[in-house]
Amino acid sequence: MSESGTGNGNGELEPKAEAGVKPEAGAGSKVEAGAKPEAELIPESAEEAVVAQEHREELLEQAMEESVEVGDPGDYLVLAKELVAGYVPGVNILNGCTLTLTEGEVVAIIGPNGAGKSTLIKTIFGLIPIREGGLTLRGVSIAGLPAHSLVERGVGYVPQTQNVFPSLTIEENLQMGAYLRPKAFAERFTFVAELFPLLGERRKAKAGSLSGGERQMVAMGRALMMDPSVLLLDEPTAGLSPLYQEEVFQRVKQVNEAGVSVIMVEQNARRCLQICDRGYVLDQGRNAYTGTGADLLNDPNVIELYLGTLGKKD
Repeated sequence: MSESGTGNGNGELEPKAEAGVKPEAGAGSKVEAGAKPEAELIPESAEEAVVAQEHREELLEQAMEESVEVGDPGDYLVLAKELVAGYVPGVNILNGCTLTLTEGEVVAIIGPNGAGKSTLIKTIFGLIPIREGGLTLRGVSIAGLPAHSLVERGVGYVPQTQNVFPSLTIEENLQMGAYLRPKAFAERFTFVAELFPLLGERRKAKAGSLSGGERQMVAMGRALMMDPSVLLLDEPTAGLSPLYQEEVFQRVKQVNEAGVSVIMVEQNARRCLQICDRGYVLDQGRNAYTGTGADLLNDPNVIELYLGTLGKKD
């Protein structure tokens, strides 16, 4: 009779380990002499992760010690100074962040998920109440004003999602954008159609029949119908293919060249920094790094913390 196992003292047979194969540890298994206790079996990757996190926190602490210097509110088209804001009472998402926008600029807001990027842009547009800090447009406080009042003052906003009326045609969507100035519709439609020819060519098409990139054009076009001086974009390339992402970036440049200053929240950080004049890196609701797009693209700390290999030159 061939041996298929060894006794375990209970009259049962335990499988015999094959040569060169270590038995799996399980209930009742013993740690071999010289083996490390289970608590000490920390993978090197975990140890490296702890070191990397400590290094990251050290870099962030150093960066956040440097305050963002700003001038008089009248020096800027938009000045958001030391904003504190959040969705739930007692819980702040923004913890004193500052941003400026001057005439003719494209300003980028980048950072990790949960950093407060979209919260900042929604706070500027009056969708989230300001708990502390100041917000001015051309030197005049707009803190606490509702969104429709900001639209009247020349601030346009394109949310990340649900930013078109799918059951309406392109033309009807743009009419919704001009609801405060219906008499200016024809003039503004001509302007928008020159920036986005597709909207003029397919003005009778339902917005719901368009691709994601085409819907983004409709959303941006609708925001431009009130002839804004400031356009707020919340992640306009989210969910789009690389081809449509690039088209959106090109359209943003065209809008800016047409005389509209832009504040843009974007996850595609590298490409956004390539087209912007200045950028802000937010982390934990505070300013981490600030500079020109080129400076941030080449900042070793920004590359290490936020851009990774994408930020390294080929």
